[in-house]
Amino acid sequence: MACHIVILGASYGSLLSTKLLMAGHDVTLVCLPEEAELINTAGTIVRITLKSESEPSLIRSGEQPGRLDAKTPDEVDPGECDLVGLAMQEPQFRAPPVWKLMNRIAGAEKPCLSIMNMPPLAYLRRIPGLDTESLRHCYTEARVWDEFNPDCVTLCSPDPQAFRPPEESLNFLHVGLPTNFKAATFASEAHNAILSRLAEDIAAVRLDGLDVPVKLRVHDSLFVPFAKWSMLLTGNYRAITPAAPRSIKDAVHSDIALSREIYAWVDSVAARLGASPEDHVPFEKYAKAAESLLKPSSAARAAFAGAPHIERVDKLVQAIGRTFGLESADVDQTVEVVDARLEANRAE
Repeated sequence: MACHIVILGASYGSLLSTKLLMAGHDVTLVCLPEEAELINTAGTIVRITLKSESEPSLIRSGEQPGRLDAKTPDEVDPGECDLVGLAMQEPQFRAPPVWKLMNRIAGAEKPCLSIMNMPPLAYLRRIPGLDTESLRHCYTEARVWDEFNPDCVTLCSPDPQAFRPPEESLNFLHVGLPTNFKAATFASEAHNAILSRLAEDIAAVRLDGLDVPVKLRVHDSLFVPFAKWSMLLTGNYRAITPAAPRSIKDAVHSDIALSREIYAWVDSVAARLGASPEDHVPFEKYAKAAESLLKPSSAARAAFAGAPHIERVDKLVQAIGRTFGLESADVDQTVEVVDARLEANRAE
């Protein structure tokens, strides 16, 4: 029997939804009314390059065994689903209709798999010894997470790089770096059984006999998703400069020694939380991947498009580091640059 997954966020969320649809599961995407109308009429399209192929493939939701629909937040009954995916940017969760849906999800105690860059505050409450009260200022609206049972929330490192090309419609997603989603387990074996089944079903998918990239990998360690933090602070947030956005490649490779230092410092913060060396991604592997990231990060694009708020993993890692007495002048500078850009946006 197919699982029914509700995913909040139809942009990045359409990547996970496409993988689930290909595996035969049913998905409801939660989005704005104009997005929902388009998706219910035309479905979604994901452009991705398969292994051993030189040209990208277009994967259309309507051609998959799973069923897709789209709804606005007030139309969703979380009691009807098996699992919830969180794929919105953190500031979006404070919008009243979304916040109300989040409260309904929390009340239903449905397992929630986050593929946000910013870890849900409820997930951080699963980390032994971490003072999450001291981290609330890093969130646009921390109260969104107050009603959640931490045991029902897990985190997935959103390593695949994907975005909506500006020249395409709202139901289109381009995958630039087709790496895997790496999820930590839930506290409940029943919830883990759902997660493992989805991972196995996604892994078995083939398209015209070819393996399809972007798997869902499940890890026992709570700290595996934190490997993304080093990448975000080395590349994504440093793509925001005082004057203009720059590509992630330029952010990383314009001063490779500095990038290595920042990457190592962030890894040291994760290690103090409890991460093991095998939970980390080696800098060399990340630096190699960054060579193909020729566009600014989504954070940089949003910051220079006038967004008053963006996800602040930079500020979160800085704050966690300070709880351990760990400081980095380079990370502090990044936080200051991002703060200044957003303050300028809010003043306009």
